[in-house]
Amino acid sequence: MIAIVDYGMGNLRSVEKGFKKVNIDTIVTSDPKVIDNASAVVLPGVGAFRDCIRNLTDLSLTEAVIGSISKGKPYLGICLGLQVLFSESEEFGTCKGLDVFKGKVVRFKFDSFEGKVPHMGWNNVNILKKPPILQEVPDNSFFYFVHSFYVLPEDKGIIAATTDYGLTFTSMVWKDNIFATQFHPEKSQELGLKILKGFGDFVKKA
Repeated sequence: MIAIVDYGMGNLRSVEKGFKKVNIDTIVTSDPKVIDNASAVVLPGVGAFRDCIRNLTDLSLTEAVIGSISKGKPYLGICLGLQVLFSESEEFGTCKGLDVFKGKVVRFKFDSFEGKVPHMGWNNVNILKKPPILQEVPDNSFFYFVHSFYVLPEDKGIIAATTDYGLTFTSMVWKDNIFATQFHPEKSQELGLKILKGFGDFVKKA
């Protein structure tokens, strides 16, 4: 069973419905024991980095999530679920992340580019290396974004895809069994569902 982590924020039900559409069983849970026993973990979310980290800590979910990752269980992070993997964010001052990956989360800052912040809407994704969960997704496909911050990984080797919005930013990372997207597969129609199905299929084989 795939555990969708409920930490009081985000679009949990839309992610759950997305998996249901592609016949992948999930459970939405805030129980660390359920997460420990799950075959894989999905951490979705929209909102503030600091609030996410605080809620995970207050609900005793931090160790369960990190423990699942350290055991090599498949992990899918969506939006905040990508950002909190990194060392720290500059949102509302410096806030420590889960430190699974070294790097920072920084805000879009534009001098000449006329794009608005947050980056909201459809944008294309340039695939640099193709993770198993993207096997059915063509390069330069469009996905739905809603975010004001983006990740700066120290290890460029984990960058699976990039997107242009005034600058080129990391829109997906992949290392081993860890997959995380800045965009929202659950809001990205058929191609997004292919990613959710790809993750579910990967979990079955893991």
